[in-house]
Amino acid sequence: MNPGCYRLRLFCDLFRVFVLPSLCLWFVLRALDARLGILFSIPLYLAFMALWAVGKGIVSRSNHARTARQLGAQPIRQVVGKWPGNIDVLLKMMRAFKTSYVLDVYLQLFEEYQCTTLNTRILWTDHIITMDQQHSKFVLSTGFGHFWRGHAQKERLETFLGQGIFNRDDEIWKMHRNVARPFFARERISDFDIFEKYTRRALSLVTTNQPCDAQDLFSRLTLDAASEFLFGTDLQTLGAALPIAGKTAMGPKGSATDDSWGAFARAFEMAQQTVTARGRIGHMWPLFELFGDKNAGNVRVIRAWLDPLVQRAVDDKRQARKAGIDSPVADKTFLQHLADSTDDPVLIRDQLLSVLLASRDTTACLLTFVTYFMAIYPEVARKLRADVLSHCGPHGMPTYEHIRDMKYLRAVLNEVLRLYPPVPLNVRESRAAACTLPPADASYPAADARPLYMPGGTPIMYLPLLMQRNPALWGADADVFDPERWLVPARVAAFVENPTMYAPFSAGPRICLGQNYALNEAAYALVRLLQEFDSVALAPEAQPAGSLPPPEWKARRGRQAVERVWPAAALTLYVKGGLWVKFGRARVAA
Repeated sequence: MNPGCYRLRLFCDLFRVFVLPSLCLWFVLRALDARLGILFSIPLYLAFMALWAVGKGIVSRSNHARTARQLGAQPIRQVVGKWPGNIDVLLKMMRAFKTSYVLDVYLQLFEEYQCTTLNTRILWTDHIITMDQQHSKFVLSTGFGHFWRGHAQKERLETFLGQGIFNRDDEIWKMHRNVARPFFARERISDFDIFEKYTRRALSLVTTNQPCDAQDLFSRLTLDAASEFLFGTDLQTLGAALPIAGKTAMGPKGSATDDSWGAFARAFEMAQQTVTARGRIGHMWPLFELFGDKNAGNVRVIRAWLDPLVQRAVDDKRQARKAGIDSPVADKTFLQHLADSTDDPVLIRDQLLSVLLASRDTTACLLTFVTYFMAIYPEVARKLRADVLSHCGPHGMPTYEHIRDMKYLRAVLNEVLRLYPPVPLNVRESRAAACTLPPADASYPAADARPLYMPGGTPIMYLPLLMQRNPALWGADADVFDPERWLVPARVAAFVENPTMYAPFSAGPRICLGQNYALNEAAYALVRLLQEFDSVALAPEAQPAGSLPPPEWKARRGRQAVERVWPAAALTLYVKGGLWVKFGRARVAA
């Protein structure tokens, strides 16, 4: 897909909406030999375009209703605004996105309509949103064949992620997955030497009782570790300039630094913000980028970092072929194996970027919010540290078996992932043929028990963060941070019986290949952190201006009423302005 195709798509859409009906009317008037002055022709053309739109809508609804009857399905409940095309709903949502709690815009719609799946029908275009566990399960797993990434999402992501695994379907997606799978086998992800190297390097940068941006630190740790694990290269971001409390400006997703690494991080994060903004605007986002792709500059900076890695892999492959060397997969890095699987450097680079995005943002997000909860719940930090010391002591290097046996540590990780899944929302698109979603969760009001009609070629946004905080699934305390829920057999049994109610790493055929890598890395880093430091406190005075929660959040229910940082989402979850904390060094240092 050519990144510039969005302009052609927009032109075709505008032609169908404005030019085609005008041409039809012109031919009719010409055939009737009607002669109208400009005073009458302009209103006539405008009225005809309006009638054309109404007529198309009637025909479309009639076709959908007929297909729904054939499938024995009911329509998805539709949001009804006061203005045509629900333009007032769109404007309200766009304003709210600037200051609202993460995904609260959607939660308010679900509360207003008393259901868990809705059709927002913005600008006369079907767009389904759901926090319903049964519907998410169908999209991701049981009805996987009915859905794909689709044209709209690929268009938004093309400049940024191109042909990478997160932006492709079918054969290319299968190829990426088959190439990546061997590198996340247990024998690879339980080799903790790389985790030790970079965790030690990261912790050496922490000054006792001095504010530091933990989110930035974890982002660097995970990126450097992933680059060596997968590509055999140390990007050395932990050696670059660190944010300074009170002096560092707020970046797109955290802190910003004025150096080469800072330029890459800003471009990497701005690209995600741009993609998110496009998704919020909807189908007509190209109208706002008529004179240039907003991600073009970001991508140039990103490629300046990645292209040398790709070129080195291509050169290594060429030299190995000349020398007649064919090493087994076990002796190769992921990048070398990827280069062996294709001669297309663009495909290599796009997959490289996709894997870096996942390996950095997923684990860094998890570590960030664990640290946040340790700061606001000191008793959790004490229990975690006791769990660590009882298994590894104050100095011992954690092993795979240690991490497996630390039940409270795993409970904390599970609970953080439940409340703050790294990918809080995602989108699929139904394929050309219409299908039906299963009946909604029985705990929510529904007109009847029939399945819901899902039109073909329609995007559906599913919202793991809202699903995993749904009181109907998790109880009245669904918004409460309580790791103990993962240690109570009766509560765990509910999850075991219904595993897709908890899907922080997705589910089905596209489930995250690197989830065990992420969990092991996060657990390892926490063990080393808690061996060296016995306390952590928020440093709100160090947060950049505009990064603390706005006062109006307290009027809402749930976590936002008590939140002390600003969780936000741009492809992945992050803390606005960074997570500024102070670590207290343990009396017996590791």
